[in-house]
Amino acid sequence: MGQTVSTRDFEYKYDDEPHATRRKEILAKYPQIKELFGADPYMKWLVPLIVTFQLVTAYYIAQLPGPVMFFLAWALGGTINHNLSLAMHEISHNLAFGHGSPLMNRFIGFVANIPLCVPSSITFKKYHLEHHRYQGDEKMDVDIPTHLEGYLFYNTFTKLIWVILQPLFYTIRPMFVHPKPMEKLEMLNTVWTVGWNYLIYQVAGGWAVAYLLGGTLLGMGLHPMAGHFISEHYTFTKGQETYSYYGPLNYIAWNVGYHNEHHDFPYVSWSRLPKVREIAPEYYQMPHYDSWSGVLYKYITDPELGPYSRVRRGVATTDDAKKVE
Repeated sequence: MGQTVSTRDFEYKYDDEPHATRRKEILAKYPQIKELFGADPYMKWLVPLIVTFQLVTAYYIAQLPGPVMFFLAWALGGTINHNLSLAMHEISHNLAFGHGSPLMNRFIGFVANIPLCVPSSITFKKYHLEHHRYQGDEKMDVDIPTHLEGYLFYNTFTKLIWVILQPLFYTIRPMFVHPKPMEKLEMLNTVWTVGWNYLIYQVAGGWAVAYLLGGTLLGMGLHPMAGHFISEHYTFTKGQETYSYYGPLNYIAWNVGYHNEHHDFPYVSWSRLPKVREIAPEYYQMPHYDSWSGVLYKYITDPELGPYSRVRRGVATTDDAKKVE
């Protein structure tokens, strides 16, 4: 079963989330960073190309023997679908068409959602923006595991299971921690995604749908790309609550590894995030990662790390929540 996790509660802080303060300080010193704000000019073209590639490959891979299809669902389908889920992350910040075209951003988010087979684009957006504004808040930030997760997944074996089941916890945790009524766009997102699932089933068969759905689940579990879930905010170093990753997978992950940079400046698109570090290097001389696979291995095997390895803050008010919405 492995060693038991020694951390039995969260690390509590009673200050504001750190990135708003950092943002003001960095901009005061380097105002030219504001020139990096805005949408990426290529994203609206890249996303449909990636979606088309994934759908075409699903048609052909679904005709392969089961073990081969399963491996490719993890290795290829999982990588591409995780790439598209990270595209939806960028799109949630309106970085495909800019803040002046919110509906076009929502539409391209729908497009990115097609191969994932699970409607998530709109739901992700409404929770993710609160994660930025209320990082660490025990109610508003549903990225933080629950006490139940900390209690149940307490040793090497159970942490491995928790990593494999990450898609499940990311899906159901908001329903219990901070439930919200379904929005009209969420309903439309659901109809859109289910409609595409049916169309794929009719054209390519049930195994193509299984390949795509399998890619979503496998790619968000025990997969190198999924290392970013843990690398971003789990306190491998006491007191530091956000970490960047500067390894090669950033090339296929929309630079989500530049996570301190992203939280400091969420309106800088993925293609310009490395420039933030170039302009203000002294603000990013802190512990970081070069391997997401290494992060997963250390998280699973290190007895000092577990679901409780996160910073928590007090509960935000209802009025605060309404401001974000």
